[in-house]
Amino acid sequence: MDTAAATATDEAGARTPAAAEGRTGSGPGRLRVRAAALRAPRLDPYWTAAVLFALFATVSVQRYRTMGTISWDLGIFEQVVRTYAHLQAPVADLKGPGANILGDHFSPVLALLAPLYRLLPSPVTLLVAQAALFALSAVPVTRCAARLLGRRAGLAIGVAYGLSWGLQRAVDFDFHEIAFALPMIAFSLEAVIRRRWTAAVCWAAPLVLVKEDLGVTAAAIGVIVLIRARRAVPAAVTLVLLGLAATALTLTVIIPAFNGAGSYDYWTKLSGDGGPAPLIPVDTAVRTLLWTLLPTTGLLALRSPLLLAAVPTIGWRFVSHDDHYWGTDWHYSAVLMPVVFLALVDAVPRFRTSGRPWLRSYAVHIPAAALAAALALTTTLPLARLTEAATYRTPPAVPQAEALLNRVPDGATVEADVRPISRLTGRTTVYWIGDTRGIAPDYIAVQLRDGRTTPQALVDAGRRHPGAVYVPDGEAGGLTLLKRATKD
Repeated sequence: MDTAAATATDEAGARTPAAAEGRTGSGPGRLRVRAAALRAPRLDPYWTAAVLFALFATVSVQRYRTMGTISWDLGIFEQVVRTYAHLQAPVADLKGPGANILGDHFSPVLALLAPLYRLLPSPVTLLVAQAALFALSAVPVTRCAARLLGRRAGLAIGVAYGLSWGLQRAVDFDFHEIAFALPMIAFSLEAVIRRRWTAAVCWAAPLVLVKEDLGVTAAAIGVIVLIRARRAVPAAVTLVLLGLAATALTLTVIIPAFNGAGSYDYWTKLSGDGGPAPLIPVDTAVRTLLWTLLPTTGLLALRSPLLLAAVPTIGWRFVSHDDHYWGTDWHYSAVLMPVVFLALVDAVPRFRTSGRPWLRSYAVHIPAAALAAALALTTTLPLARLTEAATYRTPPAVPQAEALLNRVPDGATVEADVRPISRLTGRTTVYWIGDTRGIAPDYIAVQLRDGRTTPQALVDAGRRHPGAVYVPDGEAGGLTLLKRATKD
């Protein structure tokens, strides 16, 4: 809260530091009260972020402890960060033996985690870092909202943002590189609202190093600066050109150069991969858009040009022929959350001065409504698990499975499916099951589910590796471990 705001009364009628001073008399006591009152609003964004960090980290780490991993992404990113930490090329063997991740997605920003991982080599390091980045993005959202709308509304929007379904879905999806994008976007759009054009550009420019599609998002932010400034801002023009050029360069030159196929694999997501390509159903598109704008902003974000920053992400998702991108699952909507919430913050002040009483009332109450919606939805989202005792208990099958996987010696090669991956990538070379490309690994670790048995796993291993012989090396915790037999 700035000094000018300290002389006013907020919209809820709460007395401000200046008013409080009038009740405290004079002397050192008055100064201490005034200092505490001034300090509290300024700290609101930071304690909000601290609480969110604790919540996000707890959910992620507890799920890891119970081997609740649902994707191979955590293993892939640990392989990448691990190679960066040892000053090697960013190889992710889970994407194929020796596969350079820069040939899959252009995310050199992951190298920033290398020093931390070198000190604390564990998948948990990545999960905690992601929780910190997500929580950090709440700082500019809360701060900007409080600056424009008052302390109570600012806190309501900051907490609603932190509890938003887009962030919670991303927290529940292990680790992903887009964690870096959220604070960049949030700080950049906060700077746009405050008309700090250079800061907005500087925060948006590194998006080109997070993921190849985010260069277009950076360009969109440059366009927003030009719209808001109503003049040609050289830095914004540079950002537009940089974002578009970086995306074109990474998609047509850099990624193909690191990709063994010499192309960008995800073009098939846009063009289809043989046969008729599915198109997003209209009802699915409408549902996703409503989820993005209605419970988060009450549709008021539609009145802010900041919403343009969401267009690139929504665009490639809806144009894609992969239905995983269309809905509200996974992590794909996380980068939209800082955009829509800051667009709400940008739009509300204009509605509060509307000539229509109902619209003024709507604008005044929308921060509380957004918070109420976030709290209500949280009962069905990942953070709700923090209220369940089972979240903090380790099932007996987990230590049994870990003991089984500990039989695999450091440095061995392992073919694995989802559950064993994150327990092995830190100390062995792990390949995705069925994608070893002719390599017969030392061990095979797979889940026993849907009636699958160890004898069946042996048969499957023989089909995948006809030149090798595997024998059972143990079964525990819903996993089976096969070991390649040595030839006499």
